[in-house]
Amino acid sequence: MESLANLEAFARSADTGSFSEAARRLGLTPAAVSRNVAMLERNLGVRLFQRSTRKLTLTEAGEGFRHAIVGSLTELQAAIAGISSAGGEPAGLLKISLSPTFGTGYILPLLPSFLARYPRVRPEWHFENRPVDLVAEGYDAAIGAGFELAPGLVARALAPAHIIAVAAPAYLSGRTLPVDPAGLSAFDGIVMRASRTGRVRHWTMRDATGTEMSAMLPETIVLNDPAAMRQAALLGLGVAQLTVPDVLSHLESGALIRLVPRWYADAGAISLYYASRELLPAKTRAFVDHVTEAFRRERLAQRLAGSLG
Repeated sequence: MESLANLEAFARSADTGSFSEAARRLGLTPAAVSRNVAMLERNLGVRLFQRSTRKLTLTEAGEGFRHAIVGSLTELQAAIAGISSAGGEPAGLLKISLSPTFGTGYILPLLPSFLARYPRVRPEWHFENRPVDLVAEGYDAAIGAGFELAPGLVARALAPAHIIAVAAPAYLSGRTLPVDPAGLSAFDGIVMRASRTGRVRHWTMRDATGTEMSAMLPETIVLNDPAAMRQAALLGLGVAQLTVPDVLSHLESGALIRLVPRWYADAGAISLYYASRELLPAKTRAFVDHVTEAFRRERLAQRLAGSLG
């Protein structure tokens, strides 16, 4: 019977195409991962990888073995994680991916109470503007928008991703405010170029009755990060279209003003993603429950809805 360490070393190396990256995710040295894979190959009597100085690729036998064990290995890891915390408090490394603005503004403030309740959990949180691959990259959960719901993943909506138009009072001083989204075309636009597509995103806005209207901002300033767009708006450089969570505190303080307040664009939902399995590790289950309960208690979904004007 093969050891779990050998199987994990093989699976992570196959996922990443690198002994070094597999070692980083497993908390081992590259030499240890390479040694475990070599032991597995010796025990099985087949070569699982073709190795070169640049690349690590699966052989035909390796590809077949990977498909054969992936489900069983996941279940075994989950069983070990579940049984190790059964009868005790959640513990271990909790690796989470979060969008920077939403993560720092709404999830990070929940960490003190979470750690006070679960002191044996060790957070490793990555703030990044990209949909991660939870399984391949070793994340316990992720929070953001725009994820593809791969087989075996669950998405629990936390708040709507509603896009609204905002600008600084200084920029709007002396200007006639627009009465509908079409009027935004008369203003300087702070727009975003998506890193994945390379395209500048323009929105169609809607009101409470379902009426839709194009909201074409001029491409006066093009940025690739929502936080930078918000800062540009705060500096009085023009109008930006951002999600409510990105700008709520600035709207409440008066640093930004919402334009055409009855209108918003619907970009889907900001969700909490995690693996769907019966034996979800206790640390992950505790995190999911802690976040969802906080959002319910503080009615954050309602506060972050641009449809409420």
